Amino acid sequence: MKRWYGKLLGLLAGAALFRVNPLVGALIGLLVGHAFDTDWFKLRRDNPFAQLGLTSEASDAEVEQAYRRLIAQYHPDRVAGAAPELRAQAETKARQINGAYDRIKALRKR
Repeated sequence: MKRWYGKLLGLLAGAALFRVNPLVGALIGLLVGHAFDTDWFKLRRDNPFAQLGLTSEASDAEVEQAYRRLIAQYHPDRVAGAAPELRAQAETKARQINGAYDRIKALRKR
């Protein structure tokens, strides 16, 4: 468990704000804090690792392998003779994969 402060802040805020029954407030605050600590409220499309089917703990080799596998699967040249709609979908997916890979590389350089 990397983050714990959301649970603590939620526990304290819930107990302080729910004065009728501080125990119930603390429990609700603890649950909300846990949700924030585990990124339940983060959108999947904002996470470049999720777009590649990985977690943020993935190594550089795993990122590279997932990128190559997905780009080989969704590259627009693979559907060159297909319907224009299918080609457009492949281009969109390949653009998303390339964007996610570029964002991961930029994050890893920091």
